Amino acid sequence: MIKTKWTPMALMLSLFVVSFVSCDDKAEKSEDIAEANLSIDYEKYELENGLNVVLHKDTSDPIVSVAIQYGVGSNREKKGRTGFAHLFEHMLFQESENVPQDQFFKTIQDVGGTLNGGTWQDGTVYYEVVPNNALETVLWLESDRMGFLINTVTESAFANQQEVVQNEKRQRVDNNPYGHTSWVIDKNLFPDGHPYSWQVIGELEDLQNATVADVKEFYDKYYGPNNATLVIAGDFDDAKTKKLVEKYFGEIKKRQEVEPLAVQNVTLDATKRLYHEDNFATAPQLNMVWPAVEFYTDDAYALDFLGEILSDGKNAPLYRVLVEDMNLTSQPYAWNSADQIAGKFRISVTANSGVDLDSVETGITKAFALFEKEGVKESDIERIKAGQETEFYNGISSVLGKSFQLAQYDVFAGDPDFIEKDIQNIKNVSAADVMRVYEKYIKGKPFILTSFVPKGQLDLIAENSEKAEIVEEEITENVQTEIVENKKEIEKTPSKFDRSVPPAMGETPKLNIPDSWTAKLPNQMQVYGIVQNELPLVNFSLVMDGGHLLDDLSKNGVANLMSDILMEGTASKTPLELEEAIDRLGASIYMYTTNESIVIRGNTLARNFDKTMELVQEIILEPRWDEKEFARLKTSTINGIKRSDANPEVIANRVYNKMLYGEEHPLAQSTSGTIESVEAITMEDLKAYYENYFSPSVSKFHVVGDVSENKALAALEGFKENWKAKDVKIPEFPVANNRDKTSLYFVDVPNAKQSVINIGYIAMPRTDKDFYAAEVMNYKLGGSFSGNVNLVLREEKGYTYGARSGFSGTKIPGTFTASSSVRTNTTGESVSIFKDEIANYKAGISEEDLAFTKNALIKSNARRFETQGSLLGMLQERSAYGLDANYIEKEEATINNMTLEQHKALANKYLDESKMAYLVVGDAATQYQQFKNMGFDEVVLLDKDGKEVKLKEIKK
Repeated sequence: MIKTKWTPMALMLSLFVVSFVSCDDKAEKSEDIAEANLSIDYEKYELENGLNVVLHKDTSDPIVSVAIQYGVGSNREKKGRTGFAHLFEHMLFQESENVPQDQFFKTIQDVGGTLNGGTWQDGTVYYEVVPNNALETVLWLESDRMGFLINTVTESAFANQQEVVQNEKRQRVDNNPYGHTSWVIDKNLFPDGHPYSWQVIGELEDLQNATVADVKEFYDKYYGPNNATLVIAGDFDDAKTKKLVEKYFGEIKKRQEVEPLAVQNVTLDATKRLYHEDNFATAPQLNMVWPAVEFYTDDAYALDFLGEILSDGKNAPLYRVLVEDMNLTSQPYAWNSADQIAGKFRISVTANSGVDLDSVETGITKAFALFEKEGVKESDIERIKAGQETEFYNGISSVLGKSFQLAQYDVFAGDPDFIEKDIQNIKNVSAADVMRVYEKYIKGKPFILTSFVPKGQLDLIAENSEKAEIVEEEITENVQTEIVENKKEIEKTPSKFDRSVPPAMGETPKLNIPDSWTAKLPNQMQVYGIVQNELPLVNFSLVMDGGHLLDDLSKNGVANLMSDILMEGTASKTPLELEEAIDRLGASIYMYTTNESIVIRGNTLARNFDKTMELVQEIILEPRWDEKEFARLKTSTINGIKRSDANPEVIANRVYNKMLYGEEHPLAQSTSGTIESVEAITMEDLKAYYENYFSPSVSKFHVVGDVSENKALAALEGFKENWKAKDVKIPEFPVANNRDKTSLYFVDVPNAKQSVINIGYIAMPRTDKDFYAAEVMNYKLGGSFSGNVNLVLREEKGYTYGARSGFSGTKIPGTFTASSSVRTNTTGESVSIFKDEIANYKAGISEEDLAFTKNALIKSNARRFETQGSLLGMLQERSAYGLDANYIEKEEATINNMTLEQHKALANKYLDESKMAYLVVGDAATQYQQFKNMGFDEVVLLDKDGKEVKLKEIKK
């Protein structure tokens, strides 16, 4: 389960709209604002047991979303039992009285749906999105765990999820650079015992000490219907749905009343300075945090604006001082975190390598002085508000997004209708308000300062800092605790009907693939489009073939810097002017580089599509080649490469690609390049790349949204007239799997709390006739939560937070990869389990598993066309691989026609574990030696760049 924090202030800021008004179009803009529908229609009622129910109809797609939010987060925990709300969330996915072990995920996937849950400081949410014929199934499942779960909680199931959550902590916190930062901040910002003084994930010791008795007490107190809001959004019948809600939830008894938590804002008497030598960091990071205020207050809204004004954009004081003047970092961040009972305001700066953090603190002080001198401009306020209409519509582009927003308002504000008040509160923020909260909460006030520095670089910490009291887990032998279960039959909670019988499914919704159109401009650029007018938005992308494949190996990273430099102004606009022009439209335009393409992607209001496309054409056709920005981008890229060396998962992917593709293949190299290659790149290299490879002849434009074919083509007139085609040859890089032995490679990351495991080989390109069939074949092995490798490594053993396997591929052959991050002392056994599961899979799967695979993949197509983003992805896949317009129907035919014999044949053809490469990135001192006795043809120790090193001194 994900551990997510949806802060209502941050979430709801996106629901306000105001357009930046220029002098010559005030009337048009004002009219647009007046006519914009900035609300979500809904019906709310309450059951006799106190359950709040919110219904929202949306018949645009044959799907429905269900979200249940409970008024309990980590803020309801006791000291000594931290992490319990999140641990309990995991327990609700195990089993209930009428739903067997691990069947929550399997049942939803079997009907073609998706599900998950999330816990944060102030709440917990569970959600599903399914084809509309499965709504009753979801209500059956959700009601069973709300009212019929606690009698099934066993010692073994609880122990398993304790292990899973501890692995989640290791993966997200302990094994990551700067992972302990929030722990240090909150422990020192909030007094002992304050509900925000501990982390949602909790302490390892507390997680280990939790008991089944704690589970029952927590469930009885916080998981009653009177502490929850149920939101159903999508395509459903109102009357029938209300009857189903009453049937499944109406008989659940009300539980204890949950008293609202009082606001507990804090103050500091003095500044506290703390430091930590970070085992995974390669660059120093400084954080400054001030106590602030809870959400939905006037000050919280103004503090949100303050964060954006201080750090967002090239004109922001922190950016101008720390990046442009002092060259200390590539991007500072400032933001307000307003929560239910308290808040905090934070500035975070990951400095360039070797920068002492005293200079960063000095720079922040200078930025404050600049802010005080210049004040808050009305243009700052307008800039922040300008993009909110686009953000509002993006936020409600899916039924799940609507469910979340309605639930949040109901739980935290007491009414889904709070949207209008929230919007008005944001509209009311003035420049004077922003300066007022700066002076009230920030200027001259005590704060928490943290310095996280790489191991051995204590000279970089801020002056007068004390060591933070971080307790790091020791790596020990894996000891399994034997739990003897009482096998007696559980006592079922009485019900008015037989809940053990799953509801009958209605008729499966018909697959309706949206109509699309295609065109080709005279300059050879191909255009793909889908009209979708559910929202007044347009999403688009321009994909230019080549990308990283066109880089000179000695200067890897040119294509990546190309996509960066083109966003830094145009021939007629400075970088700041281009940024402001995009902001005025409430649009988003960005560029990125992949192995095989350079992409410019955007999102805008339909009424601003023409003007947004004018900017896109200006960006592509009129580059500025700004030398100052080029130097900054090189520094930023180099520092990013250095920081990536700290992340075990990044190290694993980099070394894995080199192992499989060989050092000289482009796919073995990062698109960002290396420190040496980026240092060697000049502006002339970028200009040469642009002159040689930027051409409409290798470009495809994709557009989805509230824009007709004619209007879309008219908006591309500038490209048609001013972009001339060139003859661009994309080089081919043949690659094949030539492995004739089983090799295990080990990269040492001393004291790693988890080992990253990647296992695989070079398989086939996306264009291979077997590619999609192989994906289908892999589904039950590791293509979903219910895949065999995840069920064993996570659900049975508790060794990991998740395990997966799958095929990747483009025009170049991709890989088959099985991967996971596992607890360090289970590394050897986990590799063996992967090896065994892959080998056993070739013996064939059952009829039941094949039926599950077919249902999950075919029925999920009902969700496939909901958002503009998903439709844009469909068009991009078509254009990249030359797929027919009906390729999804062909994929369905592949699924439907698959037999057990075909499945087995595919597994035997594409899953030869004896010819795979095995990579482990972890603590060599405790884990390396065991692999010498595990039957591998060779065991090789590598450094973080994938080069072989000699074993000097590794302790057993």
